[in-house]
Amino acid sequence: MTILGILNLTPDSFSDGASYPTPKSALDAAKLMLDQGADMIDVGGESTRPGAAPVEADEELRRVMPVIELLHQHAIPFSIDTMKVAVAEAALDAGAAVVNDVSGLRDPAMFDLVVQRGCGACVMHMQGSPANMQIDPTYTNVVDEVKNWLVTQSNRLVAAGLPAEKIWIDPGFGFGKTAEHNFLLLKSLKALTTTPYAVMVGFSRKSMLNIDGETLAKDRVAAGIAAQTIAQIAGAKVIRTHDVLATKRACAFVENYL
Repeated sequence: MTILGILNLTPDSFSDGASYPTPKSALDAAKLMLDQGADMIDVGGESTRPGAAPVEADEELRRVMPVIELLHQHAIPFSIDTMKVAVAEAALDAGAAVVNDVSGLRDPAMFDLVVQRGCGACVMHMQGSPANMQIDPTYTNVVDEVKNWLVTQSNRLVAAGLPAEKIWIDPGFGFGKTAEHNFLLLKSLKALTTTPYAVMVGFSRKSMLNIDGETLAKDRVAAGIAAQTIAQIAGAKVIRTHDVLATKRACAFVENYL
């Protein structure tokens, strides 16, 4: 199991916005996540919570580059969570191993960049954009539609020259899906884990985990661990999380019994 520790360098992310006021504090958080069992740090400079407004590339670069440079100096493996080609390119130049694009490389320039660099790529499914994705998301068959889109996009990458083992696919829990859509995807995750591509899941602290009306993101940790365990049993290979230590312990326990 590969664990990605989330490092959001944003003022407005739903769970950890404004948590790291200096590059040094972000570096310390990354080191702690590595000590707790993270394999890679996923760095993001733009909130993609429902309703979030986009930011300009210059502002996103201002947020992430000082931290990325520190991660590289300290030989900390990291991915870049971005939808912008300019940000992905700068991060790759600074040592990023993976481009994690919540828009699924829909921008042809991002698609081409990933292929040209031969880096890892996480292709995520999202209906719409963060600003509008939760305004009446609609599917005829959410499992089939998400699977078909992810596999088609990944097959295009392979045809263009990117090895399949460098591609992760993410069904995009909470990104243009209702609660029912999210749970149908989770229940049917083997439809994705039996494709040629490793599946990444991200449940961490998301509102889809609300069971008893939890309003604080930190109160959803236990439900997130339960969801990732279901995904792990179904064959998911990558977990993106805020809560690295709990995730690492849960994954180790499950792996002993699979």
